[in-house]
Amino acid sequence: MRTVTFLVLEGVDKGRVFKDLPIPVTIGREEGNSLRLNDERVSRFHAKVQMEDEDIIITDLDSTNGTRVNGMPIQIRRLRAGDQICVGRTMLLFGTMEEIAARRAEAIPAGARPKERTVRVDGLLPSSPPPGSADPTVGHTAQLPWCPLDEEIPPLPRKLTPAQVARLVEIFDFLHHGLTLAVENINANENGTEVRLGFGEWQTIQAVQMLLARYSRALTEPEE
Repeated sequence: MRTVTFLVLEGVDKGRVFKDLPIPVTIGREEGNSLRLNDERVSRFHAKVQMEDEDIIITDLDSTNGTRVNGMPIQIRRLRAGDQICVGRTMLLFGTMEEIAARRAEAIPAGARPKERTVRVDGLLPSSPPPGSADPTVGHTAQLPWCPLDEEIPPLPRKLTPAQVARLVEIFDFLHHGLTLAVENINANENGTEVRLGFGEWQTIQAVQMLLARYSRALTEPEE
């Protein structure tokens, strides 16, 4: 059975992950939706995601405030990994990080893809090469370009005090707001492969935004 994953980038449910939902998926605020959102501007049954001839299709269910994909209002639209879906005040990112990374790789022409390189210390590119080396990638271990696959996400610190949590959440919210402003006016083409920002930069910004949202939620609503 085909399943789909949605990540909540913005809205009341910011940071939630709806993972491996079996198709068809209904989106709305009413109980009975497989993707239920706590957003008063989302209709009771807002949109539906289904499979049609191997394509993933989203259809607006005559919602009050409409549905947008990559900033464009739609009635029906084919979805691909990395697409942004806006319903009410909620922004969803469609696809897993692995699916988004695969689409990103396909979108970069083969001749323009950077060669695999390695970097120093936890995937961070050093500001200067090692002593005696003209190549800043010599002797390093993580690959570029950076892509936040789930198994590579650094863990959160444990046993924080309430004051530490408040400070971290304040930082996360501040950075998240900046990233939101950076992407809110993106205009994509019909199939979502070209945007005002480069596609790789767009995906990187969304990935960072998603991670900050997840970290913020994990700090404020720890699992029992």
